[in-house]
Amino acid sequence: MNIFEHIRDQILDLLSLYPKDGLKRITVEPPKDNTHGDISTNAAMVLAKTANKNPKQLAEDFQKLFKQINCVDEISIAGPGFINFRLKKAFIQDQVNIINEMGIDYGISDIGLQEKVNVEYVSVNPTGPLHIGHARGSVFGDVLSNVLQKTGFEVTREYYVNDAGGQVDVLAKSTLLRYQGAKEIPAGMYPGEYLIPVAEAMRKELGDNLTQKDLAQIKKFVITEIMKIIRANLKSANIEHEVFTSEAEITEEGFVEAALKLLTEKGYIYKGVLEPPKGKKPDDWEEREQTLFKSTEFGDDIDRAIKKSDGSFTYFAGDLGYHLNKIKRGYTKLVNVLGADHAGYVKRIKAGVAALSSNKVEIEVKLVALVKLLQNGELVKMSKRGGNFIFIEDVIEEVGIDALRFIMLTRKNEIPLDFDLAKVVEQTKDNPVFYVQYAHARCHSVMRQAEIKNYDGADLTLLNDSHELNLIKKLAEYPRVLEQAATQYEPHRIAFYLTELAGEFHSLWNVGTGNKDLRFLVENQATSQARLALVKAVSIVIASGLQILGVSAPEEMK
Repeated sequence: MNIFEHIRDQILDLLSLYPKDGLKRITVEPPKDNTHGDISTNAAMVLAKTANKNPKQLAEDFQKLFKQINCVDEISIAGPGFINFRLKKAFIQDQVNIINEMGIDYGISDIGLQEKVNVEYVSVNPTGPLHIGHARGSVFGDVLSNVLQKTGFEVTREYYVNDAGGQVDVLAKSTLLRYQGAKEIPAGMYPGEYLIPVAEAMRKELGDNLTQKDLAQIKKFVITEIMKIIRANLKSANIEHEVFTSEAEITEEGFVEAALKLLTEKGYIYKGVLEPPKGKKPDDWEEREQTLFKSTEFGDDIDRAIKKSDGSFTYFAGDLGYHLNKIKRGYTKLVNVLGADHAGYVKRIKAGVAALSSNKVEIEVKLVALVKLLQNGELVKMSKRGGNFIFIEDVIEEVGIDALRFIMLTRKNEIPLDFDLAKVVEQTKDNPVFYVQYAHARCHSVMRQAEIKNYDGADLTLLNDSHELNLIKKLAEYPRVLEQAATQYEPHRIAFYLTELAGEFHSLWNVGTGNKDLRFLVENQATSQARLALVKAVSIVIASGLQILGVSAPEEMK
């Protein structure tokens, strides 16, 4: 049950005579200052113009009207017209029963209405194992997919294999050099030692006589071998994909030509000359007629080249073909998780999807910033085996899967992240993954110690202390946090929320340490039973959130 939606539904019923456009803009959320109340709404400010009143006057009218809401105890007005509600204690306390009855399913919603969503993430060129820089986008996409599934979307997790570009040609040549016994790899090639076993496998499979003329065969073999490595990397971090789509196959199947044909039929393709890029002087720029897509009609800054002057397709044309393929598969919502270096690509791909789908398919592009790997605050040197990178599996071996996955979501996706190998294994409150897991383990420690094992029918009115009530209110936010994480495509909200929830629980624990009357287990059995019901609810919500993050929820910690 989402208490915010519960109250919003009642507000909308009471204001049903107002225009629907205005009602849609009404929000119900926690107030910025929790001393003002438990819940706040902007209803008066949204509808003031329609009512021909100033927001504060309308808020006073609504204050009287909203007294009909069954779970509200007090109503007050703040600022320019915010209406704040303080909820009845019985309503707050009853959330514990709701959580315990629903168990791990608490927070699940159907807001997605089984809409088909394609989440494409990782999609690294198959030129080597996944390194720590890829880990963030991998975890982000995987957890976002979990969030969307939890909130009622039908999700496909997809990896786009970029196996048709020039980089895989360089990879094939680099592997041939290793095959030929080269110890030093020239600049511009792939120097990583991971290609040595690939070259050895190639010798066993394809023989001893490969040369430059066999590059097409070598490329096919090497891509297959590298994708085996990448799949193993993903598995080591519990990253899943149901679909792996090949760029080469998309091109061979004619989707690029089909996209160009469709856009031509819609009148979005023309022959023209682009303006010089920013920073280029006109006399440094060679004007060449190209085949262009009218992406400016869909919000892009400039029109984009589909074909070069020599008739070959641009990289963007290949992406149009790939996204047409997604559209043809029946997805109405697309999510692309890309590195921050793709920021200049966002508008053009959104324009392309809008044009190809006649604005019927929504696409969201989430950019993931860089990860800096540190050891006690010092930048970690790159590995010899990886050439210029530290591999995901090396980091997992050092800190474990839980730390890798959780820490990747401790910053918003567009903000760079420092990943300190020493700090993420510390058992302190400054280490968020330990802090949250420790809260879960503490819950189970209390429940193991208790003689009472059945919390059904607990008298929750005994949960009267402000620390207990604040903890319950934090628990009740979970369904809303899940829905926001889904609708805003922001899985970090789950990690942030779990850290806050753990903080509330540890705070209550610490208060109980100093005040025996507020301990979870006391002489009064009814009080103990009520507090144990609360502890169980905390353990359920933390376990649910950690499950979504792909992080374990230990019942004991050393």
